[in-house]
Amino acid sequence: MDTLSSHMKTARVCFAAGFTVLASLAFFASRSDAKPESVSQILPGVWFREGDLKNLGHCNNTIIEMKDYLIVVDANFPSGARAAMADAKRVSSKPVKYVFDTHHHGDHAYGNAVWTQNGATTLAYKGVAEEMKRYEPKRWLEASRERKDVGDMKRPTAEPPKQTFDKSPFVLEDAGGRRVEFHYLGWAHTRGDGFVFLPKESVLCTGDAVVNGPYNYMADGNAGNWPNVVRAAKKFKPKYVLPGHGEPGGGEVLDGEERFMTAIHSAVKAEIGKGKKLTDLIEMKDNKPVSAKLTLPGNVKHWVGDFFPAQVQSVYEEIKQGKPSGEIGGGK
Repeated sequence: MDTLSSHMKTARVCFAAGFTVLASLAFFASRSDAKPESVSQILPGVWFREGDLKNLGHCNNTIIEMKDYLIVVDANFPSGARAAMADAKRVSSKPVKYVFDTHHHGDHAYGNAVWTQNGATTLAYKGVAEEMKRYEPKRWLEASRERKDVGDMKRPTAEPPKQTFDKSPFVLEDAGGRRVEFHYLGWAHTRGDGFVFLPKESVLCTGDAVVNGPYNYMADGNAGNWPNVVRAAKKFKPKYVLPGHGEPGGGEVLDGEERFMTAIHSAVKAEIGKGKKLTDLIEMKDNKPVSAKLTLPGNVKHWVGDFFPAQVQSVYEEIKQGKPSGEIGGGK
């Protein structure tokens, strides 16, 4: 992944309604003690695996138990796929039947071949496969040079999801009584953003369309539409929100993501209205954004971090050119 991997390198960088108060307290207690590369049970049959983004580049995974099989949310990088696979075997003896790619980025989809070689079917909204056609094999080859786990796959390009859907939601349910819905709510982080919702348990897995912390990568995104996607996700009224990066939480994670995206877009738009140029908002070095002169309200500081200068640049160019950042960089 060209720009994505460079940003990650720089950063080195889904429960039942009416569940008992005790269980809720236990969940939030374990959340505060969460550690990267560890697994915690959110509800019976639902586990959250927090990936080590800083050191390994791994995304988070969710493991969902059905009557006869498991569903894993996100393929991860190859090394993350193997780690998640090992953890899935530890929490259940059932096989992984489906792995859902929430989007096309390497830390969420480059492990596809690891899963399919072990008998799983990779699944995604059709936009994920379309994004791969748009950006690969360039990003895969670049990641092969930068990451041993990708290079060791010895593949010419990323493996696309084996099964895609174009009507939302796509639903999996079985005699065990669990219903899992896969939704496409619009273009936010990427053109293929997928959400996983368990209506009975009130669990929402968001991929990177909603993260819990300063992890928003915006170059393939649509900043202007992003808050609309988050608002659509909020209509599920989830009790548990399991993000692509950062710790699990509740509805406050969705609220924070919406506030941040609204704030950065409004702030940059206001500066453009004053006639400010990009160099008035960020400092560039070697044609790369290294620091930001723009500040945002304190109520979104949890989402402001190392990516902020690049985020400002993406939003600035999107507003100035009148089209999504992802279209600027990747075409229509």
